[in-house]
Amino acid sequence: MNSSITARGHPGGINRWLATRWGGLVLFAVLFLVIALGTRLALALHAMDFLEWSFWPWLRILSIGLFYDVITLFYFISLFVVYLTVTPDRFFAGTLNKTLYNIVFFSSIYVLLFNGVAEWIFWDEFGVRFNFIAVDYLVYTQEVIGNIRQSYPVPTLLFAILVMTVMIFWWIWRLSWMQSSWQAVTTFRQRAIQGSVLLALPVLAFVTVDARFAEHSGNRFHNELAKNGIYALFTAFWHNKLEYERFYPQHPEAKAAARVRELLSMNPGSESIPDGDPLDIARRIQHPGPEKRLNVIQLTIESLSAEFMALFGNTAGLTPHLDQLAQESLTFTNLYATGNRTDRGMESLVLSIPPTPGRSKVKRPNNENLFSSGFLFRERGYDTKFIYGGYGYFDNMNYFFSHNGFDVVDRTRLASHEITHENIWGVADEDLFRRVLVEADGAHAVGKPFYHFVMTTSNHRPFTYPAGRIDIPSPGGRAGGVKYTDWAIGAFLQQARSRPWFDDTLFVIVADHCASSAGKSDLPVFRYHIPLMIYAPRHVVPRMETGLMSQIDVTPTVLGLLGWSYTSRFFGQDLLRSDLALRRAFIGTYQKLGLIVGDRLSVLTPQQSARFYRFTRGPGRESQELLAVADESMLFDTIAFYQTAHIMHQKRLDQWLR
Repeated sequence: MNSSITARGHPGGINRWLATRWGGLVLFAVLFLVIALGTRLALALHAMDFLEWSFWPWLRILSIGLFYDVITLFYFISLFVVYLTVTPDRFFAGTLNKTLYNIVFFSSIYVLLFNGVAEWIFWDEFGVRFNFIAVDYLVYTQEVIGNIRQSYPVPTLLFAILVMTVMIFWWIWRLSWMQSSWQAVTTFRQRAIQGSVLLALPVLAFVTVDARFAEHSGNRFHNELAKNGIYALFTAFWHNKLEYERFYPQHPEAKAAARVRELLSMNPGSESIPDGDPLDIARRIQHPGPEKRLNVIQLTIESLSAEFMALFGNTAGLTPHLDQLAQESLTFTNLYATGNRTDRGMESLVLSIPPTPGRSKVKRPNNENLFSSGFLFRERGYDTKFIYGGYGYFDNMNYFFSHNGFDVVDRTRLASHEITHENIWGVADEDLFRRVLVEADGAHAVGKPFYHFVMTTSNHRPFTYPAGRIDIPSPGGRAGGVKYTDWAIGAFLQQARSRPWFDDTLFVIVADHCASSAGKSDLPVFRYHIPLMIYAPRHVVPRMETGLMSQIDVTPTVLGLLGWSYTSRFFGQDLLRSDLALRRAFIGTYQKLGLIVGDRLSVLTPQQSARFYRFTRGPGRESQELLAVADESMLFDTIAFYQTAHIMHQKRLDQWLR
């Protein structure tokens, strides 16, 4: 039988290709592209409220998507092409090859279907195709797999994928589409020429194509749908470090740093240090009068979006304790998180820096002995602790905190009798808060003030918590997670009021990031809006502060309330002493870097370019308009801040002053 054989019952057409040595690849290519298209359409239905349902946008999405699907396909089949090229006809037609061939083909179908389900789950959580977060999750498989097992019916999903795989494979086998290719007669020269062409295509794509071609629209969801998830995953893995000099617009280094020092020194009590390093932003912060040695307990709440609170228009009654607390606190109503991951929130709250591209400093190498809140408090004799309900090795938290002025208390330090409920991410918030009370009591007993950075986990999928605490049974979804955390905060403060250290403690309640980052634009501003309350009945007068604020301003503002004078390398500012005209906020992803001033947003992208938006915020209305004309002054400052933050880390100028 020669290479012109056709599959049984299906003469001509595509069967001409199926009857060759490459027939299996042709079948796999069709399946790959069909599953990729099906995944894209399923994700589109998930995000249908954010899409433009008209012809031309969808033509671009589907055509660009097909382009990336084909490129990904060629990458995917490269090893198989090598195998088909070097395998002689006699072995290829033998029983062993047929068995291996069937196993590999069956497994490949299962992998493609599994990837489609995984993309749906990831999109459901983050509103994007696989990215940096997915790469990180491959490192922390125990937590991620555990989270998925506790959040989704995993056995049912795996069985359903298996059934689909069996059905597709049986259909292919029944039509004899693969069997015909095993009988094809070839020469090594023919296979080498054909295989070389097939292998040259992914090499050419690697040299000439990157992820930028998907960025075709001002609607972020259109761009995400145009990607291929597998391609996006490996792109994120390959570019796990973004070189600022290569990807982003720049100023001369000294000019950028000088502009940042100028802006940061405009506020009262902030003075540049003369004759310092021209690339360093170090400056002296002066406060009149004696310093206060108050305790600080900072509750960093997992995924507490501002939109969950009645204060910001929510009518579901999810946060009664926090809403009451907001009336009794110094409450900041116009605060924006720097990112959409916990490590970004930690970075901004501890180091007070903008979100530089790529990984946060929490997970970067050379992140020891940085200028941090931990060292500032420890220098003044404070007991400084990072207290976390989960395992702190996740996201490199323990290493980062232990090398930047904190002792670590994580899940491994909690005895079994201290835990009433736990899931894969950590112990219930109430268990964590009881341990916070123990640590505070211990520091107070030996006469030490304390600064404790507390990180919660309950407001995170799978949203499980002890029974009987709230009126939403566990697991209660996002609403249950928010309401339980609110209950736990209320219970914690009630217990703290009986402690001798309560009257001399600042309770700082802030989110690490929002619960969702989904939005049409590059950086949807409303998806970064978080609350901040500073509660201390004896020391802080309750009021609403409506001025613009960045998450990096939280620590300098707390230090201002304490009246501390110190040398600072923080990029944030004390909001209680700053001019309204000088207020700014930084928001970003691992690629896109934004600066908010007033109602304007400038965004640096890794194509050496920038975009500008005007946004409107208000109850029940959110809009973000892409501007056609660049704001050169705002662009200059945006570049200056992000470039200087990068320079200081690169040149190790951001270390603790000793």
